[in-house]
Amino acid sequence: MRKSKLLISASMAVFLSAGSAWAADLKMGAVAVLEGAFAVLGEDSMRGVELALKEFNYSAGGKSIELITGSTDASPDSAVRTTRKIVEQDGAKIVIGPLSGSEGLAIRDYAKTQPNATFINGSSGAQDTTLRESAENFFRFNTEGAQWMAGLGEYVYNTKGYRTVAVLAEDYSFPYTQVFGFLEPFCAAGGKAPQEARFFVPIGNKDYSSVIAALPDDVDAIFVALGGADAVNFLTQYEQAGGDLPLIAGSITVDQTVLGSKGRTRDFIIGTPSSGPISDTWDDPRWSAFVNTYKETYPKGFPSPSLFAHAYYINTKAALLALDEVGGDLSDGGVKYREALSNLSFETPTGMVRLDERRNAIADVFLTEVVEGPDGNLVNATLSITPQVTQTLGASYEDFLKHGPVSRENPACE
Repeated sequence: MRKSKLLISASMAVFLSAGSAWAADLKMGAVAVLEGAFAVLGEDSMRGVELALKEFNYSAGGKSIELITGSTDASPDSAVRTTRKIVEQDGAKIVIGPLSGSEGLAIRDYAKTQPNATFINGSSGAQDTTLRESAENFFRFNTEGAQWMAGLGEYVYNTKGYRTVAVLAEDYSFPYTQVFGFLEPFCAAGGKAPQEARFFVPIGNKDYSSVIAALPDDVDAIFVALGGADAVNFLTQYEQAGGDLPLIAGSITVDQTVLGSKGRTRDFIIGTPSSGPISDTWDDPRWSAFVNTYKETYPKGFPSPSLFAHAYYINTKAALLALDEVGGDLSDGGVKYREALSNLSFETPTGMVRLDERRNAIADVFLTEVVEGPDGNLVNATLSITPQVTQTLGASYEDFLKHGPVSRENPACE
């Protein structure tokens, strides 16, 4: 008989299910942003966790699993506070999360203080979480923000003919990583992104009028790396202001968490190129099966799983596969478990994933374009696939570090 028990915070009441009367064998934590501008992203993230656990019937390695969820507001402090509670008070030895870039950097550092616990990323995509000062017990089975940009810079330069772009992004580590991943090949091809045409705003910014007024006229397009409500607010206000520059989108700017929102002029964003770890229309049985399971399980969810549901799903599945490898045995402080994670490779809804020596994913990345789907929903259609993208984008580790840490100014590109 399989045993399962699901403990959910009040903010995640949507995921409540009946728990069993007995204690589970293992406690697993899941941390996501369920407050503020990224809350809708976090809700779909938890759907990904639940899909993986359901697939394993809340059991792995012969052990039943109790899920403990925690909410953050996308700040590093809240991520550490929530994760610390799950590890040090609730006793979870495995934690899935966090969602946002700078949260990931904070949890990586917290992981170094908890050598007997194992931390597996959710969807956080800041480059340095694994590239520099990585933690031995932090694993990331999703590719990160710069990897997600594979192919986009070259595409808009060579195919769209853009030569100079403005940049609009939130002011923290993940958008810096996306800007770097897009600009580095774009600029290497000859493109320009002047510093005075780069705009960085805080998470939760609601008024983009000053940014829209300051956008220069002598650029060919705007690269936008905003997420959740921030992306919806900018796109709505730019359209209402009569903005007519072509857009190039970061991976979460045209994710289903944004495309599925209401109240924005739909035609405005059709044709926008982007890239990322998923493509809504990818014609592959693995992706089709994942989409069908998601839609059957969550009929009131998005028309297609978001990037966040996908990332949390594959990271949770990795956690469960490795538990199977070690028979659910964490009695050595997780040493054998982490060895199993390090050597794990498996098929995901978007192809094979494996880890590099710093425990970051190597996986396929999709170049996409926003189109109207057959049912009238906006979706990202597949243009091409870059196979097995590494965190160093094909360069050696030593050569890649010469680019320096991602920032507002890196690459200079002027």
